[in-house]
Amino acid sequence: MPGEAAPTAGADVDLGRVRQLWHLLEPLHAVLYYAPEAFEEASALGYGTEERWPSYFPYRAAPLGAVGSRRVASAFYSFSPRMVHEHVDSAWRTASPERVLAARDRSVDRAYRAIFADRVTAPELAEAAALARLAAEAANTEGRQLAAANAELAWPEAPHLQLWHAATILREHRGDGHLAALLVAGLDPAESLVSFAATGAASVERFESRGWSPEEWAAARDRLAARGLVGEDGVATDAGRELRRQVERHTDRLAAAPWQSLGADAVTRLADLLGEFWVAVLSSGLLPSETTLGIGKV
Repeated sequence: MPGEAAPTAGADVDLGRVRQLWHLLEPLHAVLYYAPEAFEEASALGYGTEERWPSYFPYRAAPLGAVGSRRVASAFYSFSPRMVHEHVDSAWRTASPERVLAARDRSVDRAYRAIFADRVTAPELAEAAALARLAAEAANTEGRQLAAANAELAWPEAPHLQLWHAATILREHRGDGHLAALLVAGLDPAESLVSFAATGAASVERFESRGWSPEEWAAARDRLAARGLVGEDGVATDAGRELRRQVERHTDRLAAAPWQSLGADAVTRLADLLGEFWVAVLSSGLLPSETTLGIGKV
């Protein structure tokens, strides 16, 4: 794929392992957007909690500072600019980014203690946190605004919070690279969702949570159809599926450097260590069974 850099140091880390680490770490990060403790902290700041979006946007955008909706829409990419405007332009009048960052630390601390119980201080968790931190500190942040913003924050002292912080840097590092892959593929924000839904990564209803109108969704589908990427039924053609495979492969390659720096043995050890904590998060029932990220389907 054009612009795809070849792995260099530590190329013994397979790209399948790179994707597996994303699958393992993403739920550990996503707890922030679903845990009741996070909604309680958001409510205390003054954000609405009738749905997750009033707190999602400030929680995720706070490392960028008190930026406007245009900057956040650029960083988040696949959300409708109208939706971003609705939630971001008033967010910093409700609470400063500094207060939001403190609240999200408290949220994760409380949520992890509730989910992991006495395992929150387990030596296995501390070892996983140390390995994940090494990978996160090796992540290149050039051209990756969300990864860079999170990497600039001070590391917390507690191992379980270090694990969450590392997972966050690494998932935003991957996400920033994913946006680059979408741009190279010529997929605009709406088309990125429509083309992904067309492959069966998640239901159209799930993708509608990103705020695009039916008319905008249909227009994006028409643009993809004109390129031969979806059929009249909205299902991806062979060319559409191949393009999405290239996007995901390109994303894996752009996400590989932190894991290559860690080395194959350490990456394997980290994957083994994360297993029980990944299971604990999934077993908590906090996270939805279907997401727009396509985890488990890509």
